[in-house]
Amino acid sequence: MTHNTQNFDLLVIGAGATGSCLAYEASCRGLKVALLDSGDIGGGTSCRSTKLLHGGVRYLELAFKTFDLAQLKLVREALLEREYWLKQVPFLTRRIDLVLPTESLFQKGYYQIGLGIYDALAGERSIAHSRILSKKQLKIALPFLREDLNGGVAYSDGQFDDARLNLLLALTAKRAGAFIKTRCQVIEFEKNANGKLCAAISEDSNGQQNRWNAKAIVNATGIYSDRLRQIANSSVEQRMLTSRGVHLVTAENLCPQNIGLIIPKTNDGRVVFALPFHGRTLVGTTDKPCHFNEVCQPSEQEKNYLINYIRSWFPKTKKHHITSEWSGGRPLLKPLKERVQTSRVVREHEIEILPCGLISAMGGKWTTCRPIALDTLKAVEEVMSHELPKRKQIPIIGSTNNPSLTIKLLYEHKEKLKLLLPNNKLQDKQTTHLLSNYGLEALPMIENTPEKDRQPLSNLIPICKAEFKHWIENEYAQTPTDMLARRCRVAMIDIKEAKNLSSHAVKALRSRGLPTEKLTLEDNPIRLQI
Repeated sequence: MTHNTQNFDLLVIGAGATGSCLAYEASCRGLKVALLDSGDIGGGTSCRSTKLLHGGVRYLELAFKTFDLAQLKLVREALLEREYWLKQVPFLTRRIDLVLPTESLFQKGYYQIGLGIYDALAGERSIAHSRILSKKQLKIALPFLREDLNGGVAYSDGQFDDARLNLLLALTAKRAGAFIKTRCQVIEFEKNANGKLCAAISEDSNGQQNRWNAKAIVNATGIYSDRLRQIANSSVEQRMLTSRGVHLVTAENLCPQNIGLIIPKTNDGRVVFALPFHGRTLVGTTDKPCHFNEVCQPSEQEKNYLINYIRSWFPKTKKHHITSEWSGGRPLLKPLKERVQTSRVVREHEIEILPCGLISAMGGKWTTCRPIALDTLKAVEEVMSHELPKRKQIPIIGSTNNPSLTIKLLYEHKEKLKLLLPNNKLQDKQTTHLLSNYGLEALPMIENTPEKDRQPLSNLIPICKAEFKHWIENEYAQTPTDMLARRCRVAMIDIKEAKNLSSHAVKALRSRGLPTEKLTLEDNPIRLQI
C-alpha cells in the first residue's frame, strides 16, 4: 500500500556524488527537489575513492598514445574542476604534491614533457607547476623509497574528503529547500496517459511505500544505473561496466613529508598511488572487472597485488601492517569494442533520456560530478520543455561565496575554537579536525555543546560526543557505520579503532530513540565493508 504522496519538480534517485551535486545545483535554481537513496548519503562508490581531485595523468598518457581526444577533453575538464573544488571548500580540500619516480634520463624527460602538458591544460587554473627532482631531492621527499632511482618529476593535484563533500552537497541542497530521504529503494515507476514517467514508488526496510510525483526523474545510481533503466523499460540495453578498485591503509607512514608517490607502470597498465593519509599511507588502486554485487569484496589476490608493489618500491620498510581496507566500483560506460581493458576505458559521462522520460546520468568520476550535474540539468530542461531559472549563489555548508573570506574566517574560528576545547595535548589536533570536517559550522556547533561533550574520544581522530549527536540530528546518520566510516573517517583509517568507538555510536543512537535493535552484526560491533 502506498502512502504519503508528495509532489516535486525534480526527483533525484541516488545520493552519491552525482546525485547530491545535481540536487544542490537544481536547488540553487529554485526547483523543488527530492533526493532519495537506498542506503546512506554517499554510502556507495562515492566514499570509496582514492581521495584525489585530479585531471588524471594516466588519461593524459592514453590520450596521446591512442590519439583519443575524448581522454584529452576529460583531463582538461577535470583540471578545471580540481581548481573549483579547492576554492569552494578549502577546509575539505588541499593541494598535494605527487612524485613520478624515474630510472633514466629519457624517462625523466618523458614525464617532464607530459606533466608540462598537464600544467598547460589547466591554464590559468593551474595550482602549481611541475618540477624535476634530483636523486637527493627524491630521497628527501620520500626517504623510504628504493635507492636505484635517479630522481623524479613532481607535480600537484588535490586531495579531499570524498564522503564529507558528498554529504555537504546534499545537506546544502536541503538547506536550499530540497527534501532528502535515505534507506528507501525505488521499486516501480508510474506513467501518465502519454507513456511518460510521472512518479516513482519507493519502499523502505519496514515495507512502507511512498509515491514521489515529479515533472522530471533522474537516475543517478552509478554502477546500479541499469536496474532503474530496466524498471523503466525492460527491453533497454545494459550500458554499465563495473570495475572494482581496492584500497589499503598501512600503519606505516611511507610519505612523512606529505608528498605522495605514483608508481607509473604496473603489469596490467594501472597506476598505483601511495598517499599520505591521516599520518598513515593510503595505497590504491586495482582495476578488476566484476559484477556490481561484488564491488565491496576485495580479493586476497588484489590485496597482495598492492602489497607486493609497495614492498618492491619501499624495501626499507620490512613489514606493512594493514589497518583498513575497502573497495568500490567505478561506473564505466561499456566500450564499443568487446574485451577492452577497463583500465583503458575513458571515464567520461553520458546523459541519456529514454522515450519514457527517465534521465540517466552515467559514467564520469568524482572530480567531474559538477559538469555531469550541469549536463543533467540540460536534460531536465528538455524533459520539462522549459528553461530553468537562473542560478542563485548558495555556498556549500561550511563555506562562504567568497573563497578568500572563507579562508580568513576559518583562521579566526581556529583561534576561537581553541578557547572552547579542552586544554590538553590533543587540542591542536581536535581544532584541525573540527575545522576540516565542518568548516565555518564547527564553531557554532561547539559553542552550543556542554563542555563535558567536547572531550576527545580518540587519539587517531579526536572526535567527541557532541559530534555523534550532530551526525544523528543534522546529518542523517543512522548506524555506527554511517558515523565512523563517513561522517568521520576513523574506520577508513583503522578498523580496530572504529570498533573501539562503536559503543559511543550505539549509545548516541539509543539516547535519541533510534531502533538500535535493528543494527546488524556488520554495524554492532562494526564489521565494515566500507
